[in-house]
Amino acid sequence: MHLPESLQDLADSETVRFLKRPKSISRVCGGVFSLVIFSSLLIDGYQNRAESPELHCVFNRNYVACAFAVRAGFLSFLSSLVFLALDAHENRIIESGSKTAFRLLDLILAVIWAGVWFGAFCFLANQWQHSNSKHFLTGNSSPKAAIAFAFFSVPVWIFQAYLAFQDLRNEAPFPYKRSQDEGAVVLNTLSPSSTSSPANPPTTGPNSVSYSSSALSPYLTTPKAPRLAMMPDS
Repeated sequence: MHLPESLQDLADSETVRFLKRPKSISRVCGGVFSLVIFSSLLIDGYQNRAESPELHCVFNRNYVACAFAVRAGFLSFLSSLVFLALDAHENRIIESGSKTAFRLLDLILAVIWAGVWFGAFCFLANQWQHSNSKHFLTGNSSPKAAIAFAFFSVPVWIFQAYLAFQDLRNEAPFPYKRSQDEGAVVLNTLSPSSTSSPANPPTTGPNSVSYSSSALSPYLTTPKAPRLAMMPDS
């Protein structure tokens, strides 16, 4: 299938390639799930019964459950948007030298949000089991959607934590490679060419030991001819 040139340029643009990244997809999914959770509970999370005009939380009349889900969903939505915007300016973060701190913060928040949504799913599901949805006027689709997307948010944030951990591990220096480089520097500084150069003469002192070429290779030196001594006449 041949695409028009305009659509092909759009597919090859930096924005589309940025949105195709696994990290960007996971952030978008996390933001959409959080938006569904808190928006559905804001719309139909508080309902009244047929015999009373007073609004009650659909989760077993527990206002803590509705308030917790709404606030967690709103903060999670903002967190996804903020980190998505920071990912778009990742080059500036790398140039500023705060790349490690940014990825460490990303890892910590992803782990926290995964735990928060797991706890929210268990809490909301437990409260929904003890509530009677037949008495409410607008039905039970919104609380069920909130419970379902709270469950879906757990693997999304776990996947974000995994990606952040991979980025953080790939950024850390390799200690064995660094020791090899340091050893190469030491070997280069102690090479024979540097020690025998006139710019770096060997240091002599009372506690220093120097080895001459004759001491190191006595058999390679030229033997001296014996001297004849004149004996006096007796």
